[in-house]
Amino acid sequence: EFIEDAVQMNGELIWKPEDGKEYSKEIWAPELHNIDGIWYVYFAADNGSNENHKMFVLESKDKNPLGKYKLKARLKTEPDMWAIDGTVLKYKNKLYFIWSGWEDTVNVSQNLYIAEMENAWTLKSKRYLISNPEYDWEKVGDPIVNEGPQVLINNDKIFIIYSASGSWTDNYCLGKLTLVNDNPLNPDSWIKDAAPVFYGTVSVTSPGHASFVKSPDGKEDWIIYHAAKNKGAAWDRNVRMQRFYWDERGHPALGSPVPENVEIPAPSRN
Repeated sequence: EFIEDAVQMNGELIWKPEDGKEYSKEIWAPELHNIDGIWYVYFAADNGSNENHKMFVLESKDKNPLGKYKLKARLKTEPDMWAIDGTVLKYKNKLYFIWSGWEDTVNVSQNLYIAEMENAWTLKSKRYLISNPEYDWEKVGDPIVNEGPQVLINNDKIFIIYSASGSWTDNYCLGKLTLVNDNPLNPDSWIKDAAPVFYGTVSVTSPGHASFVKSPDGKEDWIIYHAAKNKGAAWDRNVRMQRFYWDERGHPALGSPVPENVEIPAPSRN
């Protein structure tokens, strides 16, 4: 069950909502960003009914990312529909918000949308559709799903790595969008790979909802994701990480998920 009632970081409580609010229940996928020197946490929440999920943002009260936070705002989309898994793209001195949402008030398909931001807590443009489930590997489960967008940047190349198909199925996987011109709000600016870029094997089931970090010395790139503990496990899953590389085009080459209990070198520190 996904019901959560607080936001934690490194096991420390950083914010707990009041009872009876539109953001008091089912807190999903909190994500930390530093924007103009201030720490923000973006998360989805509702009042206990999933159909009311919307995006909210916390603002840090000091310079410590593990310190206390205050609720800053709800990010109101236009149109103001169901929204989860929000993340931020910083591009050419502008901020863009990217999230997974419903087209209307009925959960038929989760799509990826983008909007320009006025600031870290306010959207200034309407939403633009940049991805919906269209390939067979994106459409396993009901409803069909694109979610968990994450920005991945390699020099001048901008990618969105997202999760496709139902996370409760054995077919959760990662897809890739590539920005091909200077206007992220133009749906034609994003080109989708026709095949998933990271997917399950006979040993690993449903790898998805990734994030990306550098090794402590900044020399290596690592993917962090979750996977089901076994086939048919649905949301009984754990968190994993492994190193990834870049191909000759400068695109991410994520490889295959490493099975549990396979020893890998630790991230480099010098």
